[in-house]
Amino acid sequence: MIVLHQIDPIALSLGPLKIHWYGLMYLLAFASAWWLGQRRIRAGRLPGVDANGYSDLLFYGMLGVVLGGRLGYVLFYALGDALADPLMVVRVWDGGMSFHGGLIGVLVACWLWSRRQGLHFFDTMDFVAPVVPLGLGFGRIGNYIGGELWGKYTGGNWGVVFPSGLPAQYQGLEPATLQALFDAGMLDGFARHPSQLYQAFLEGLVMFCALWWFSSRPRPRYAVAGMFALLYGCFRFLVEFVRMPDAQIGYLAFGWLTMGQVLSLPLVLLGLFLLWRSHGAPVLQPVIPADGGKA
Repeated sequence: MIVLHQIDPIALSLGPLKIHWYGLMYLLAFASAWWLGQRRIRAGRLPGVDANGYSDLLFYGMLGVVLGGRLGYVLFYALGDALADPLMVVRVWDGGMSFHGGLIGVLVACWLWSRRQGLHFFDTMDFVAPVVPLGLGFGRIGNYIGGELWGKYTGGNWGVVFPSGLPAQYQGLEPATLQALFDAGMLDGFARHPSQLYQAFLEGLVMFCALWWFSSRPRPRYAVAGMFALLYGCFRFLVEFVRMPDAQIGYLAFGWLTMGQVLSLPLVLLGLFLLWRSHGAPVLQPVIPADGGKA
């Protein structure tokens, strides 16, 4: 089955105020992280930290995601554009966020918060890891709705036709015209892999289920964070085979190696190292707060 992607990226217009689906996906991502994190706090999975303390951690993490994600995108994928137009760095509404940059931002934010709380950095990371995947999934759904980061041509009678991924002669056509061409079967050859949905499924749903189950009982320090890094690195590396590389970069080597794969390999190695390091590491036992974590 072939689908024509014609989703309005604006979810709601209130006069001059326009609410984008992408922004709503970020809101859902942070809301899910708050709800899941509060559940883990009430279960005593980060001893000594109450609901207020976790709210502070989430605020730190939100800053890390936004600042790190945007700066990472600029450094990894659009440095030339930023040098030519420095203001593009702050035009987040135009799109362009890097998971790897966001991850670095979150790591820095969690390190700063852990220092303030007197906690071991990896106890914090082990706590945070299971609450992140659903947010990643929402972000990828936002990419799909926005019609960005699409995949390669499927070469078959299935896939999604993204107007932004069509050849130049089809760019700028009215939605009704594109629909007529699609109905006539003239766009079938441009059906692409909805790689954003593959990532939403793997990095979002599958990772969440795996990490939530894995962390459902106490694990040695480093283990949960290690599993997160390993799963994400593997899933991202695999999806990159059907995802189009950023046009300004293209393939880096062999006609298939992408920047996303290069940035994911260190995560795979880090995940394996942390899982190895977890052997013999202390196990943080849950301590249920006297107030149920509601302070």
